[in-house]
Parts: sequence; structure tokens; C-alpha cells
Amino acid sequence: MPERNLGAHDARRAFDAAGAFLRGHFVYTSGRHGADYLEKFRILEDPKATSELAAMIAQEFLALRPELVAGPTTGGIILAYEVARQLAVNAVYVERGDAGGRVLRRGFEIPPGTRVLVVDDVVTTGGSVAETVACITNAGGVVIGIGVLADRTAGRSATDVPFFACLTVDFPSYPPDSCPQCAAGIPVAAPRGSGKKVPA
Repeated sequence: MPERNLGAHDARRAFDAAGAFLRGHFVYTSGRHGADYLEKFRILEDPKATSELAAMIAQEFLALRPELVAGPTTGGIILAYEVARQLAVNAVYVERGDAGGRVLRRGFEIPPGTRVLVVDDVVTTGGSVAETVACITNAGGVVIGIGVLADRTAGRSATDVPFFACLTVDFPSYPPDSCPQCAAGIPVAAPRGSGKKVPA
């Protein structure tokens, strides 16, 4: 059974306490610029916060009777394991394929008709979630829901199955030629542990 469940306010407090909200001037992988960034690994490095947020997801989908939890590499591995542990089911993860998309490797198999809950850390464009859903479906699983730690699209990411986010935020982004931070001369920064660009 899921462990202690947080409310939405507590979820925001957990992200704040972990230092996951960053302010500055960021260039996202889409090429757009913004002043806000959500560093998911500040949450995932904290077992207590991860467990409590995973409990929100597990509780949300408990009634749908998931039989397996699946997540994409990299952050989705940690979350899939913890949500699956709380639901007392197995977890698998999907990796990037050589020809694009996501694939099952390492001997992972999904029996046809298995009810699968897909989880991910942060939804930005929704691409990794969509690829994970496609992989699970192609393998014969039935995706019954999608749960994420945070939804950066402010609810604009459309899905065909029930969707739940522990935290929903809306981070405005701009083309470089109309970026307020560029206009103000604020240097571009990169969060700790990232490359030169951050996901968007």
C-alpha cells in the first residue's frame, strides 16, 4: 500500500526544500530562453522526498489496479522503482533506441494485456512520456495511466489516459530575440549537474 500521502501544498514545499526551483537565465534544449528551471535531481537524490511524492502517484492510481510500473531513463528509473515498491508490483524501464524512440532491453518483458502505469520525473514537451507509452503498447501492455513528479506544461500536455502530476507549474519561455533576460544583460546559467542547455 502507498505510504503517507502529501497534499499539493506539501508537494510544492518538498520541491522548495530540496532546492529544485532555480531562478536565473536558462537556454532550454528547444532553443528558447527562460528565467525558471526545475532541477528534478534535487528531488530524486532525497529518498524521503522521492518516497512521499511517489506515494501521491501510487495513491492516485491504486484504484486502476496497475500490474506493472514503467519509466524512461534516467530519472524515470528511480521513480518507477519507488512507485512500484509502494504498489507491490514490478517495475521496468525503457531506454533510448538506436533508431530513436524507446525500447525494452536487459531482458525486460511485458506479458500481453498487462496493466501498466507509466511514470516520469518532469514533463516538459511530453516526448519521453509519449515514447514510453508507445514502447509499452508495442510490447503488448495496456497503459492505464501516467503519473509524474512535475508537469511544466501547466496541464497542456494532452494524454489519452488518466494523467496526474504531484506539482503543476507554468514556466514562460521566449525566443532568444525577445528574451527579457537577454535584454537585461543577465548571463546564461546552467544548473548544477547539467550540460550547457537544460530540458524544455
